[in-house]
Amino acid sequence: MAAKTVSKTAPKEATKSSTSPQPGPAKGPAKRPVTVASADPFSPENRKQLAIRIGLPILVGWVIAVLIPGWIPKAIIGLVTAIAVGLLVYVVRYTNKAKAVAAIVQGAPQTKEGRKEALAKLDADFKKDDTAAIFAKAQLQMQEDPRAALGTLENIDLNKVMAPIADEARAQRAMIHLVLGETDEAKNLVEKIDLTRHKEPRTRATMTAIIAEAWARSGSAKRAVDLLDKIDDKDVVYAEIQPQLLRSRAFAHAWTNETKQMKATLKRLAHLNAQYLMGFVTKKKNPMGVAPRGVHPLLEKEAFDMLMRSGAVPRRNEVRRH
Repeated sequence: MAAKTVSKTAPKEATKSSTSPQPGPAKGPAKRPVTVASADPFSPENRKQLAIRIGLPILVGWVIAVLIPGWIPKAIIGLVTAIAVGLLVYVVRYTNKAKAVAAIVQGAPQTKEGRKEALAKLDADFKKDDTAAIFAKAQLQMQEDPRAALGTLENIDLNKVMAPIADEARAQRAMIHLVLGETDEAKNLVEKIDLTRHKEPRTRATMTAIIAEAWARSGSAKRAVDLLDKIDDKDVVYAEIQPQLLRSRAFAHAWTNETKQMKATLKRLAHLNAQYLMGFVTKKKNPMGVAPRGVHPLLEKEAFDMLMRSGAVPRRNEVRRH
């Protein structure tokens, strides 16, 4: 009997080298971002908002307290002022820690050893319950072991940290659950995220994309479309996260049977970088693909065909010997 060496997808009568539509390892950008960037409360875009939201009410309060006779009004506004100052001090300390953590992560070489060294430094320089360090550790672990990253994020007590930080933790955990195909778990997490707490445009949009994808892949696609429609993903302010917004929109349109819009969204993604389409190819078609839970069959087929036509993924030579 003749010995045969053949791939699962090789044609039965192939006698020469042939091509098979099996994408190899992606060489472009990562299939999806793995973190939600913390907003800097003292960035130029936030200073005015901070002054209006905190400083102005306190100033008005003091004017009123001075005009009202007695010490009680002044004591009340004094207490409010002290609370506001304490909150600002906390935010400043958290922001400075976040910047220090970011420096460690960004300074680490993009290698397994580099990530290992960065993880060790985070453990040595920060407390075990430091949320900024926990987010950074999860980001590093996500490169090799999403399940380990998820376990790290679960160390954040959502009932004890500030509400915006709890939302960030929920969003990152939900993102990892989506990577693992655990759509119900992702949906349960995003349902508790309050977007009104997040005023920084990119942070809000990133969370919107995660929430929308979780909804779309778990049976609430119409809600996902409505949520995404509140953001103009063509606005330059969202340029860095446009791929994630488009990814979520593709899922939402697929599950609402809006085929035309789905195809248009995939074309926009391919125009940015065809490798983003790998995010819709499941392990049924490629071992390096994503978990199939919540991936619409038509969406996968269209993304796969578009990816093959783009030439962005090398085709493998398949040989059968007789």
